[in-house]
Amino acid sequence: MAEKCLELKKIKKSFSKEETVLKEISLSIDKGEFITLLGSSGCGKTTTLRIIAGLEIPDSGQVFLDGKDVTGLAPEARDVNTVFQNYALFPHMTVADNIGYGLKLKKIPKAEIKKRVSEMLELVQLPGFEKRKPSELSGGQRQRVAIARSLVNNPKVLLLDEPLGALDLQLRRAMQLELKKLQKKLGITFIYITHDQEEAINMSDRIAVMNQGTFEQIGTPDEIYNHPKTSYVATFVGNANILKGMVEGVEGTNLKIALGGESVLVASEGTKLQAGTPITLAVRSENLIFDENCGEGLQAEVVEKSFAGGLLRVVLKLADGTEVVANRHGIDAGVEPGQKVTCSFAAENAVLVDLPDEAERGAEV
Repeated sequence: MAEKCLELKKIKKSFSKEETVLKEISLSIDKGEFITLLGSSGCGKTTTLRIIAGLEIPDSGQVFLDGKDVTGLAPEARDVNTVFQNYALFPHMTVADNIGYGLKLKKIPKAEIKKRVSEMLELVQLPGFEKRKPSELSGGQRQRVAIARSLVNNPKVLLLDEPLGALDLQLRRAMQLELKKLQKKLGITFIYITHDQEEAINMSDRIAVMNQGTFEQIGTPDEIYNHPKTSYVATFVGNANILKGMVEGVEGTNLKIALGGESVLVASEGTKLQAGTPITLAVRSENLIFDENCGEGLQAEVVEKSFAGGLLRVVLKLADGTEVVANRHGIDAGVEPGQKVTCSFAAENAVLVDLPDEAERGAEV
């Protein structure tokens, strides 16, 4: 069983009577885990990070680090360091002085500081940069210096608040790989903040999707992407169509659903729902197949098509007026707006979302 590093227990935080930023959230993080808080602006992820760092005090709830209650401790009394998006390097100091600044404050001997700074520069692949100033570095190099400065104290937890946000796309992707390798090599617990779903999926052991001060879902990238529990998670992470239907009955291990004037099969995954129960489905755009020859499936009409990132994006309108999106590799699908088609999906590619707790436990509702 993995050893716990950090625990948040029923953390609540408000900045005014009208605005509750965090609504009694709880989270348990293992030692050496890379976990990402993913969500849109204003969802509460930065406030959560600041509470872990000790920069904010929760209205109620507790923060435990290695089993010790640190809720009331000052930031410097916690074995936690933070890397910010703007890096916050001292412009008048050299790279070596920036990295060793925290050690100097702790009155570590100069020889030891020099040794540890050298080790950090090797770790972040910047040997020989000791005497440069931040203004002489690229964005990616400044980011590495900020990480080295945070790691030189050997913290139990490293907090990263959108540290790659200021980098261009190509460098950002390269640094994602470097950060992940660095984290695995050191075995330090990383808590990472981003609103970029691709970044979260590529880097994380687990993802905590936040929405309006709560955790919508916490799970592995596979669980979050392929088995979302809510329509919010399904649409925020990746591109998913949200479809409303009605349970008609059971067919083998599948549920038979009335949808768009037709009947479709959806994998039940052990969920038991009575006939007549309204249901919500999430189907990824890449799993929605359309047929120009109008074979079996839901009746639809092509609304528009566009090409982006190697994928053809086709918007379809179902018989009940619902618009859905189907993606297909290539430039052209030979369909035009106004054309009649059918669309379908495999039973295992439709996920039941927004289920009541009773349904998720497999009880009839």
